[in-house]
Amino acid sequence: MREDRILVRGGSGIHALTGNTLPKSAEREYTGRASSVPERGSAEQMAMNSAASGNTAPEDAFADKRETLLRYRAFRSATGSFRPAGKRIRAVCDPGTFEEFAADLESSDPLQFPEYREKLAQCRMRTGALDAAAVGTARIAGIPVVIGELDPDFCMGSMGTVVGEKVARACEMAGERHCPLILFSASGGARMQEGMYSLMQMAKTAAAVRRFQKNGGLYVSVLTNPVTGGVSASFAFLGDIILAEPGALIGFAGPRVIEKTIGQRLPAHFQSAEFQREHGFVDIVVLPEKMRETLIQILQLHTDSSVPGDHRTDRQTDPSVPQFESAGQPSGRPASDRTEEAAAEDGAGIKKTAWERVQEARSADRPRLTDYISCIFTGFCELAGDRLGGEDPAILGGIARLDGIPVTVIGHRKGHDLKENIACRFGMASPEGYRKALRLMKQAARFHRPVITFIDTPGAYPGKEAEENGQSAAIAENLAAMSDLPVPVIALVTGEGASGGALGIGAADRILMLENSVYYVLSPEGFAAILWKDEKRAGEAAGLMRVTASELAAAGLADRVIPEPDPLNFRTLPAFGGKLRDILCEELAALSALTPEELTERRYRRYRSFDRDLLRHHREGDV
Repeated sequence: MREDRILVRGGSGIHALTGNTLPKSAEREYTGRASSVPERGSAEQMAMNSAASGNTAPEDAFADKRETLLRYRAFRSATGSFRPAGKRIRAVCDPGTFEEFAADLESSDPLQFPEYREKLAQCRMRTGALDAAAVGTARIAGIPVVIGELDPDFCMGSMGTVVGEKVARACEMAGERHCPLILFSASGGARMQEGMYSLMQMAKTAAAVRRFQKNGGLYVSVLTNPVTGGVSASFAFLGDIILAEPGALIGFAGPRVIEKTIGQRLPAHFQSAEFQREHGFVDIVVLPEKMRETLIQILQLHTDSSVPGDHRTDRQTDPSVPQFESAGQPSGRPASDRTEEAAAEDGAGIKKTAWERVQEARSADRPRLTDYISCIFTGFCELAGDRLGGEDPAILGGIARLDGIPVTVIGHRKGHDLKENIACRFGMASPEGYRKALRLMKQAARFHRPVITFIDTPGAYPGKEAEENGQSAAIAENLAAMSDLPVPVIALVTGEGASGGALGIGAADRILMLENSVYYVLSPEGFAAILWKDEKRAGEAAGLMRVTASELAAAGLADRVIPEPDPLNFRTLPAFGGKLRDILCEELAALSALTPEELTERRYRRYRSFDRDLLRHHREGDV
């Protein structure tokens, strides 16, 4: 017997057990201590060769398989191809911080399924883990997290009782520690060898995730290649934020199953990560080398100690509760309402007709949403999809910092040129866009983030598909939801605010308007065409409709008119963006002093009383 060196041979036996064909380079030596490794030509070696050929007793055959797999594992480790469980965990976590828990759990083979134990033994030899999931605590950029990963090299990452239990324990641990949960999924689905016990893990893990989220926990789900079946249809698609690696196969039924079932060829990118983002189910497609950077950005936006919205009744007396610093006036002073007369006092007010302001609001030279975001906020992280089957580029939303404070930003997106405008339909949102906005607003409420919306649209998209997908219902749901969001909501009209398409993200605590922005029930052209059957009278209609910022502020329909530089364009925006940032901080300083109950009640009373002075009771004899 030799104990000093191992000669890696027996490629055909390894192929028979693992399905892997070893290259010629496998015939190599490497230093290592061997236990009970027989000399070539010995009786023991001949017995092993006989076992590889199937001419041996069953108990001896299993021992030979184990020895062969040990050699194969040693070979893969020596050549750099061995992939131990947790490689993505180590790639994103701070070095040396990952501490695994529940590592000793192993399947009891509940169905006593034929050859299942042998398969588990082979996977354990190959991966060095007892099952497909590794979960533990760690830190990412110093932020405590609970993190887990499914290993596709272990039974294709399938979810049996052990995987389901580890995911559930990870959710509970994250809840106990009040820290974010991150799960990397790579799985073929439920583990068939464990039957209904495996299927029920879907309900078990989904319930654990929901309980964690209900208690305010952040769950980031990362989809790698592949994520299908019972894992995709349970915890993997329940993330508050869902990331995916490029090209990953993601779906419920595999493409071959679908093709055989429906008898139809599928597109090349079908069920890819990019496909899922296009259809509203993935927030961001992230390169593996950018994953840590992206996770750090997301975690910092959710774990900053200065997150506003801890609307306790003792907010003003508790020094641990952060406050927005009001720009230009003492902290806590109510934000002052300002009309265009005040703008004129600043030297920025220029007399223009209503129609001139409509044309100015529509100008292609005016900054777009992405420009305002760049000038006002830092660290913007775009989130995509309505989670119902659509992603609308006409609505842009995500999380950013306003003067260091995390906020949710949502707005109508217009392009800088014709190609971009066509791609986002000139800022005309579809039902998918409004539902994406609703998802982000509800998420903001869960994490106590103020919501800031930017309005610049000629109206909701009037296409056939929009009507088929429920345009009216989507806008109505947004208005109802915004009425009782327990966080501050500010709407800023930067250009054209047309009809319900604008109001669908504009039912706010405070409505601010740039000096040359407009807001109306429908376009002046539409008004003239309907009322007078003559679109050429649009200018006259604009004057009658009272659509300018100053007119709406005077009527109490807008709260503040913000003077603009003349002209407002990409050259003057940087300085103007700083002024807008100060104004938004000032507005949020006042709103953040209110409790959730005060916010929602005040918002209700605001919309309840808009037209109170215009109403009167009919008396007999009135015409």
